[in-house]
Amino acid sequence: MTAHPSPTTALPDELRSAPPATRVLVLNSGSSSVKYQLLDMRDSSRLAVGLVERIGEQTSRLKHTPLTGSGEEREREEPIADHEAALKAVAAELAADGLGLDSPELSAIGHRVVHGGLKFTAPTVITDEVLAEIQRLVPVAPLHNPANITGIRTAQALRPDLPQVAVFDTAFHTTMPESAARYAIDVATADEHRVRRYGFHGTSHAYVSRETAKLLGKTPDDVNVIVLHLGNGASASAVRGGRCVDTSMGLTPLEGLVMGTRSGDVDPAVVFHLARVGGMSIDEVDTLLNKKSGLVGLCGDNDMREIRRRVDEGDQAAALAFDIYIHRLKKYIGAYYAVLGRVDAIAFTAGVGENAAPVREAAVAGLEELGLAVDGELNAVRSDEARLISPEYARVAVAVVPTDEELEIAQQTYALVATLGDPS
Repeated sequence: MTAHPSPTTALPDELRSAPPATRVLVLNSGSSSVKYQLLDMRDSSRLAVGLVERIGEQTSRLKHTPLTGSGEEREREEPIADHEAALKAVAAELAADGLGLDSPELSAIGHRVVHGGLKFTAPTVITDEVLAEIQRLVPVAPLHNPANITGIRTAQALRPDLPQVAVFDTAFHTTMPESAARYAIDVATADEHRVRRYGFHGTSHAYVSRETAKLLGKTPDDVNVIVLHLGNGASASAVRGGRCVDTSMGLTPLEGLVMGTRSGDVDPAVVFHLARVGGMSIDEVDTLLNKKSGLVGLCGDNDMREIRRRVDEGDQAAALAFDIYIHRLKKYIGAYYAVLGRVDAIAFTAGVGENAAPVREAAVAGLEELGLAVDGELNAVRSDEARLISPEYARVAVAVVPTDEELEIAQQTYALVATLGDPS
């Protein structure tokens, strides 16, 4: 197994013009879904995007949008038994647009893999040994790695001759110092069971931290950034000079910020208390903290738009949930400010971070002494572009930077495959 250096976002000119294999198919396989994008790496343009969901259910749905030709979205509902059937359906849709998987222009398939442990610090060509290691990590990513493996095996069966590349959510965070990555538990026990902070959403944090530096007219090496990836899953990271030095998610994606259905930080003794006093099993506690907590546990909703609507109507449960969400967010901003020592920018990204102006405003309210402020008019603007929302006088830039994890995966995949020679 060979780990390769992480590529930069920019591709060399000779790669941009290298015919003919310049396309990358990006697959994100979930337990019952497959998201996909086909990109041309000469200009990072998207040729097609789509989603297969409810795989294995009586009625599955495939939504496919070609971004060449007519560009008309196609959607159909039919039984799709498993991931193999799902990917065959995806291949058929692409072929109908002249973008089939048998095209000589397809250079590789890039797979999102959630957990790579400590062995995978960069994008990696998938071999039997790599797959075995991803399998060994299933106990620390039981909801994600099995689905990722299924997607990989199915894609390999469809195109056994094509390089398949794993891009790991955890890779960006492997630069954390041991002082940040280690938990204060017995070292031998921690090492035996691989208990440490791994962090997740790494492709997003990598992409957004670099784009934030670009927005400031600087190189990543010269910028310290706090990245706030706020979606249904949420995480924060402290990035110093382009390298992650701390992140909020830990052994699993449960730790850290308040999320849509996940609790984030709790006293570990809550688990013991619920087992001993509440009579709950480990599985029941796991379900509670991962699926019935966070915003949905606090107020019954995990959609920030609906929560804000309820807050505006005077709903006390929604107001408390929002306040708890913001309180945790502020704690991490303050903590990572202390970790970095100097902060050049805070970047909001992902569904909530990019679209919920009240969240951004509330998160930095009262932090003026730290050089943080939001301009109300700039913050209210809706845009798909990276932008600053802080006033000119603010010492620390506050930015909204749309994430693009699929592009990040495609770029890392293509740069790695290019080092292997002409895959065709």
